[in-house]
Amino acid sequence: MTLDLDADLSGLSVGDRATATANEILRVEVGSTAHGISVGNDDLDLMAVYLQTPEQLLGIAEHVDHYVGRTQPEGARSGPGDVDYVAYSLRKFLRLATSGNPTVLVVLYGSTVHASTPLGEELRALAPAIVSRRAGHRFLGYLDGQLERMRGGGRQSRVPSRPELVERHGYDTKYAAHALRLGLQGIELIDTGRLTLPLRDADRELCLAMRSGEYTRAEADRLISGIRGDLADAVGDPSRGSLREEPDLDAVNAFAVRAHEQHWRTRTGTR
Repeated sequence: MTLDLDADLSGLSVGDRATATANEILRVEVGSTAHGISVGNDDLDLMAVYLQTPEQLLGIAEHVDHYVGRTQPEGARSGPGDVDYVAYSLRKFLRLATSGNPTVLVVLYGSTVHASTPLGEELRALAPAIVSRRAGHRFLGYLDGQLERMRGGGRQSRVPSRPELVERHGYDTKYAAHALRLGLQGIELIDTGRLTLPLRDADRELCLAMRSGEYTRAEADRLISGIRGDLADAVGDPSRGSLREEPDLDAVNAFAVRAHEQHWRTRTGTR
């Protein structure tokens, strides 16, 4: 899509919008639609990566290293037709990605790329150096967070974000579907060294059934807990799969330095 900053992000704008939008190198669809488990009432989630200016990285210019824009104002739920856009500086993105953050890893594997430059394509090609077994632990932690909220705990313990789902199914089926998804994806990542997006057919059908309320709360809890156990076993077995133990920080750092230098030369017209 062509992002209309004034129309699509009119509700909320936080962070360094000018730098993010002028220096964007990659923008990828994330969220339920990217995973293939939307049931038709989701907003469009976009995540981007941009390069900061020399003044920000080498000088003393005050800045933040991200930007968030939304169609809806803060505190309001997004719905069909709305856009949620978050952009990270390359340095922040790489810190998150090398730590195994499941949300940002979608940028490396997502099938729907809305905008990219040659540097953005290089970033996605760097995935084997960025992703390591660290990610398994992060997927496990994110699964636990979603499962806790499905059970009514965590930050949503007093005011569920989707009370209509709780009323209809007895629990928040979206939290349940994402907990299940995280478990299945974490196992896939450990075993194959990459993520399939949208989800593999069998995994997607299972998550869609969960989100549609085809399981009772007790059944959902048992199924997710079983997948969680499988993921924990995969994470705990260092001989399983082909992922490197740690990210290749030399390769990641080399790309980050070169990307900034190349981008700055292009922006100033120098060689």
